[in-house]
Amino acid sequence: MDRVPVSRFHARVVGTLGAGTFFDAFDIVSIATVLSAISATYGLKPSQAGLLISAGFLGQAVGAIGFGLVSERLGRRRVFLAALLVMGVFALISAASWSSTSLGALRLVQGFGLGAEVPVASALLGEFVSTRQRGRVTVLYKLASPLGNLATSLTAAALLASTSPATAWRLLFAIGGAPLLIALVAWRLLPESPRVLIRQGRFAEAERIVTAMEAAAGTAASAPAETPAADSGAMPASAPSADLASTRHGELLSPQYRRRTVTAWVLWFTVFFTLLGGIAWMPSLYVKRVGVSPAMASLLSGAVTLASIALIIVVGATVDRVGRRRWFLTGYVISLVGALLAVVLAVTGNLHTWPALLVSGGLMLLGVSGVDPLVYAYTAEIYPTRMRSWGALSASSWRGFAAVLAPTVIGSLVDHGIAAVFALFAAVLLIGLVVTAGFGMETKQASLEELSR
Repeated sequence: MDRVPVSRFHARVVGTLGAGTFFDAFDIVSIATVLSAISATYGLKPSQAGLLISAGFLGQAVGAIGFGLVSERLGRRRVFLAALLVMGVFALISAASWSSTSLGALRLVQGFGLGAEVPVASALLGEFVSTRQRGRVTVLYKLASPLGNLATSLTAAALLASTSPATAWRLLFAIGGAPLLIALVAWRLLPESPRVLIRQGRFAEAERIVTAMEAAAGTAASAPAETPAADSGAMPASAPSADLASTRHGELLSPQYRRRTVTAWVLWFTVFFTLLGGIAWMPSLYVKRVGVSPAMASLLSGAVTLASIALIIVVGATVDRVGRRRWFLTGYVISLVGALLAVVLAVTGNLHTWPALLVSGGLMLLGVSGVDPLVYAYTAEIYPTRMRSWGALSASSWRGFAAVLAPTVIGSLVDHGIAAVFALFAAVLLIGLVVTAGFGMETKQASLEELSR
């Protein structure tokens, strides 16, 4: 698989996984884009609105850990399908919620699926793609997320401009039920990872999938590698493969993996505290702090998303050459500059217009949005097959914990001044920058088996 070039086989896998990730992103930010409408419907205070957002993110943290504990036994494909079903069913039910309490409870359960879908999809995709193209393909696949965010912003803007606030947010949530259809397609088209099948002793199935990959790429049937194990990244034939060992959940913090695990957890927390906290509150800040309409706020959020898409394309095109670590550091610096600019503008009384908030807040979101796909790809590279899904899902739970904390803390700080909000973002970003600079490992151009040692 490390020698088979990208082909229509991979396009089918990317398309299926990308469709799920598109609506994962659509559903995650949907509540933020219509938060003002929901608050008007149920008469919520800012702190109450923050708790409503946090409920969904808490579900994502719990779902990531829960699915992670069983993911290595069930396999990537089954977890992906289960996540889609949970996402779709509870999106539809959320559209019919009758109170803020019921909506919070439904978003909590929906979060179980939202928290598991992207990490397991990234792990599955990374196991199909050749070493030299893995970074590019996995990063560009993750374009589905900002596209989903953009679709949410545009759809919310259209609904808010054409219907009542109460109708707009219910229709937006109902559209989020589309993962049910994607699950039907994935059930028929999405294969399991051959690496997982080998661990489960299902060698004939693994061989059929790899043969199909070769046929789609027009390559000859694979022959045993003749290069030494040190060069190929494979284990000697006489040695037991580490990937075939049993999954031990506590191994994430063993001496061999502790440093990379802590680094990954810091990446997940700091990037997504900033990204999801900013996405959740920027539309409301546009409305309440600079006085634009909810529809205009959605369009401004969409403009930032477009810039993020452009940056992700640049990252995807260069990541296998530049490396993961350098792009992480670059993203942190861009975001830190934006957060500090917002603090300076707020302290000097110049953050009262939408262009000022768009430039400073947008720059902060741009940096973390650009490296968002790398966080998923990187985490799926640093562990062996036996614990890759568990490692990715457990690390992604920090996204949920960060996102639970961010809206609540920001909701409390907003009333004390917008400078305090952006100062908090700057402090979190600085922690991520320092830890990544000191402990982040580079994974470019290395096989998954080599990296897992």
